[in-house]
Amino acid sequence: MDGGSPRAGSEKAHGEPLGEDNVRATKTVYGWPADSEFLVPDGVAEAFQAAIAARGRPAREAWEATLVRYRNTFPREAAQIDLLREGKLPGGWQAALPSFPTDAIGLASRDSGGKVLNAVAPHVPLLMGGSADLSPSTKTTMTFEGAGSFERGDPTGRNLHFGVREHAMGSIANGMALSYLRPYCSTFLVFADYMRAPIRLAAIMELPVIFVFTHDSIGVGEDGPTHQPVEHLATLRAIPGLNTIRPGDANEVAVAWKVALEHSNVPTALVLSRQAIPTLDRVRYASADGLQRGGYILADCEGGDPEVILIGTGSELPLVVAAHEKLSAEGVRSRVVSLPSWYLFELQDDAYRKHVFPDEVRARLAVEQAGSIGWDRYVGSDGCTITMKTFGASAPLAMLQEHYGFTIENVCAVARGIIGKHS
Repeated sequence: MDGGSPRAGSEKAHGEPLGEDNVRATKTVYGWPADSEFLVPDGVAEAFQAAIAARGRPAREAWEATLVRYRNTFPREAAQIDLLREGKLPGGWQAALPSFPTDAIGLASRDSGGKVLNAVAPHVPLLMGGSADLSPSTKTTMTFEGAGSFERGDPTGRNLHFGVREHAMGSIANGMALSYLRPYCSTFLVFADYMRAPIRLAAIMELPVIFVFTHDSIGVGEDGPTHQPVEHLATLRAIPGLNTIRPGDANEVAVAWKVALEHSNVPTALVLSRQAIPTLDRVRYASADGLQRGGYILADCEGGDPEVILIGTGSELPLVVAAHEKLSAEGVRSRVVSLPSWYLFELQDDAYRKHVFPDEVRARLAVEQAGSIGWDRYVGSDGCTITMKTFGASAPLAMLQEHYGFTIENVCAVARGIIGKHS
């Protein structure tokens, strides 16, 4: 009874309800009326309100008067504060989003991500962020004139240097979002586990933090399995309310940043590559704007319904497109679906989702350099995946792709096999 409760000193005090008799006994120890329920003694509420009001009302009135004076003196800056408090962005910032030309070699999506960030950030003054000491690798440094570094001697800087501490970085970003800023933070995807708790809390609290994860696959090559994420995409996609986006070329990256900034109550995980990804011909294939719906038909067949649906994300999307072209040349009717965001796709109505994935087309193949968990939702029991079933290995990227089956020849062979089961 040292602690007041008959269960004091027992592990039962941690997770079990006291029960009516023990609650009465505890109240007796503390001199509280044993039969009381939800008792607030006379005068407590009044004293609490008086203390809070006496301290808070003058401070609030002084702050509002200061804001009025500031608005009269600095109307432009005051308008930005009003936008900040309303969770809105300055008008017209989307016009700064870059468009990338077709390029067979292309850019790593971490590189195109950095270009998009530096294009839009001058037009979104409240966008601030940095990395866990990895900005040269994640390409998240703001380099435009005046960006600067946020530090004790210069609070105007926009680049934050969080240090090697992912958990603290995510928590700081959450606090910034609670203060109405639009923060981003970055690290390698394999280190996402170090900041799992703040990512989860951002989703619970509906904070628009942008978590940038690069080095997103076995494409990190010689770094080996310790730095090659396999299970991480599945774990991010499993977090309710987190929009995990793995864009498949530079123009999808631009749209992904647009979506992330437009969502004022949804955190976003941008998952980007280390290796170059070809920039697709958006005249020949569908517009990258389709990313805004999570998934879309990138390329389709002629002469009837598709015999097989090929699904890709990230660096595997151009691989799937190349396989589609080879199959089409062989007379196989195939459809390519880009599915960068499962979160956004599941928000679409049933009619749209069935338009992309018709029930009658059961031959489906998903290709992604990550674990297979979750893909059954889209490939169904009759489909197949080319995914990772083990951790990666240390070798040049081309050797890894060959070893694990991420080649045009293997994608086509597996696709033909699935079609054969349904013919």
